Amino acid sequence: MNPKTTAVVLIEYQNDFTSPGGTLHEAVKPVMDSTKMLPNTLDLVKRAREKGIAIIYAPITFTPDYHELGANPYGILANVVARKSFRKGTWGAAMVDSLTPQDSDIVIEGKRGLCAFASTNLDFILRSRGFSTIALGGFLTNCCVESTMRTGYEKGYDVITLTDCTATVSAEEQKLAVEKNYPMFSKPMTHDAFLAGL
Repeated sequence: MNPKTTAVVLIEYQNDFTSPGGTLHEAVKPVMDSTKMLPNTLDLVKRAREKGIAIIYAPITFTPDYHELGANPYGILANVVARKSFRKGTWGAAMVDSLTPQDSDIVIEGKRGLCAFASTNLDFILRSRGFSTIALGGFLTNCCVESTMRTGYEKGYDVITLTDCTATVSAEEQKLAVEKNYPMFSKPMTHDAFLAGL
């Protein structure tokens, strides 16, 4: 892997997931603790920056009334609305303090659904900057990370999923996604293995 053409994409490292008091934190905390995803991500970002690798954040945000989703959202987005999660301008939607973006980082705008490519400028930024490899971490392992992974694969990127920098709502779902789904559409590896390959 070439550091100049590689970007780390961090999906939804926002207080509603990452932090005590976040609307969805209790649901993901057991897997966060078991994978050590937040300390691993902090280590990843520090060492990746030292190697000159770009750091890209992909937060999700909504207006207070969630009118972007229409009158009857269903599935996981219905849960987001019910919990009043990721409302723009709130503490819950803010990036966790320990991962505050630096001036050299890129923050993707417009994420309103699961895939970080779908309603955003992510693909434009990656291609305009010449990035061909993306390494993904974040929430949820089997939802937004997996959706982004699949789209990245279909768009022709060399996709790496950082298995120890992800979390979801159960150990069973974490294991299934990482062991069964990730190898079909990416190169799963720990953040240490990823950094060692650069």
